[in-house]
Amino acid sequence: MREDELATRVVEHFREAFDDVDIHLEEPYDHYGNRGVADVYVRVRTPEPVDYLIELKADAAIRHATGANEILRQYRRMERYFYKDDEHDIRPKLARDGPGVHVLLLFAPTTRCVEHVHEHHALYESVDPDAVVEDVPASRKVAFLTNLDDADRGELGFLSVNGEVPFGSAAFSDAVPDDSRLAAALEAAST
Repeated sequence: MREDELATRVVEHFREAFDDVDIHLEEPYDHYGNRGVADVYVRVRTPEPVDYLIELKADAAIRHATGANEILRQYRRMERYFYKDDEHDIRPKLARDGPGVHVLLLFAPTTRCVEHVHEHHALYESVDPDAVVEDVPASRKVAFLTNLDDADRGELGFLSVNGEVPFGSAAFSDAVPDDSRLAAALEAAST
């Protein structure tokens, strides 16, 4: 599975799930030489703006990375510098209910990605889900994508590995959709 497939499903999901949505692919940022690209940058209005900064990881990215530290460094750089770029802004809102920014590191539901996350689960689980970005409450999620085939109906799912349910636990296994790509990848990785 390639990252462009994942990006397509993410775009389909947000277009279907929200009425007022701006989607940008490969959105660059640059703050005093701290350059990078968000794979997908989405702003929805519910009615206040809520942003989704998304870093996608599929098999090729896992294969070419020097390890989980490199992936996490890239993810955290996006969180740290994206809004410091003059092209992007997010502001605190008194009436905001919930996070104004969701910083997502999303893995493809493939055997290679499952094996990678399993090998480095302690690092990924250590990512604190609660954050503040430019004085705006934020949420960090490291997760596997689920329900890829239902993305065009707005039903893309995210199964977190840095939340309250540890990766590989019985509760995590129970949350995996039956007959899904993720279920098949988990099964293949365990053999």
